[in-house]
Amino acid sequence: MIDPASPRIEQQLTPEGLTYVVLGAWTAAELARKPVWQTISTQLAAATASASGHARWQLSGIQQLDHLGAQLLWTHWGRAWPAHVEMAARQRGLIETIEKFAAQPAAATRTSRAAPVAMLGARALGMLDHIKSLTRLIGQLLLDILRLIRRPHEGPWRDLSGHLYHIGATALPITALVGFLIGVVLAYLMAQQLKQFGADTFIVNILGISLIRELGPVLAAVLIAGRSGSAITAQIGVMRVTEELDAMRVMGIARGYRLVMPRALALAVVMPLISVWTTSAALLGGMLASDIALGITPSFFINALPAAVDAANLTLATCKSVVFGLLIALVGCHFGLRVKPNTESLGQGTTASVVTSITVVILVDALFAVLFKDIGI
Repeated sequence: MIDPASPRIEQQLTPEGLTYVVLGAWTAAELARKPVWQTISTQLAAATASASGHARWQLSGIQQLDHLGAQLLWTHWGRAWPAHVEMAARQRGLIETIEKFAAQPAAATRTSRAAPVAMLGARALGMLDHIKSLTRLIGQLLLDILRLIRRPHEGPWRDLSGHLYHIGATALPITALVGFLIGVVLAYLMAQQLKQFGADTFIVNILGISLIRELGPVLAAVLIAGRSGSAITAQIGVMRVTEELDAMRVMGIARGYRLVMPRALALAVVMPLISVWTTSAALLGGMLASDIALGITPSFFINALPAAVDAANLTLATCKSVVFGLLIALVGCHFGLRVKPNTESLGQGTTASVVTSITVVILVDALFAVLFKDIGI
């Protein structure tokens, strides 16, 4: 015996033509049953496939109809009203609601040969937009620094001191640990090669040049970019989400003077110090590993280091660190100011900030290496 509440479709021949009579309770509770759902889907598919333009649908026999049942009918009707349909006013209103808010399937687009070119052009335009915004940010930073020099008593010194602590002092443990481990690894790897040629003492030259000139500043910049660059983007991005940036504009507070300049100056001051700190920890690790692996005593290492590495290398490393700090701060502020007022954009901006900062640091380091090699430094 058929349950009266079971949803089903019956075909009837009426004087008007073929009519599909919808019966039962078309609710989530009844349709959730696996056999019922499969049966109804099969019946609807067969009915919509064989229905001609003169076929009629009669929904007045439905006992109950909720949004799931209305969505099922609307989907199998091809998201369009049949030519002839009879239903109660409440049923029509429910299906009209489904029609209004149901998502339309995305139309299939044909890929053309020009699609890769269009994508490349869009990427190029997006990159140009980033470069333009970053250039504007650099110009505004220069103007803000001039304003600070003219009126130092109005400067955001409290913000600057806070950033010096959070970006610099709190980064000392992790940078020292990573630098120490990098020095140990490099010393052990070099020791295996230098033993073959009896050139044990040259480990001081290799470690000194590689760590002081290149690895120390770059390693510190990469760590700060991942640690503080992302924090800068997240802080400014949250201010966008919470509409604090809009409030600053309404109150006439310059965002560059209060947000960008303190972070840029703090990183420009902190980065050389963190670079020297990281390099010192790396040299300490290399010195201890050299003593264990090659028998190079710490006293010999310390005495031979000034002769192996010119003071110009330390000067170059310091200059690079200042540039790295400014670039990391500007990139972090740039992506933070471009965050849209939603959490998804905040996450994307933070990720893009870290990736871009690390990429920029490596590119600028390569540029420094090429330029100063040509002038003999």
